[in-house]
Amino acid sequence: MRKTQITIDVELDENHIPESITWNAQDGGVEKEETKATMISVWDDKAMEALRIDLWTKEMPVDQMKMFIHQILVSLGSTYQRATGEEDVAQWMEEIAEEFAVKSAIK
Repeated sequence: MRKTQITIDVELDENHIPESITWNAQDGGVEKEETKATMISVWDDKAMEALRIDLWTKEMPVDQMKMFIHQILVSLGSTYQRATGEEDVAQWMEEIAEEFAVKSAIK
């Protein structure tokens, strides 16, 4: 069996607000790549619920956060389609993402 790691380093200010976020992915050749936001979800099989870590720095502009959320919504539709094969539901999720884009004034 082979193992690899993806790590996220977060520097916090005195109020525990992220100042900077960097990430590393051994297999992807990524080392200390800066980012302004990250969202991680993991499935807790015992509790049957999604656990999340949502972090963003003080410098993350609101307009970029809106685009980030939109792109996550679009990708959720693709992931759902690949995982379930339910193309109709995936299409509906993409429509929701587009409605979000309009309502958040990014499109």
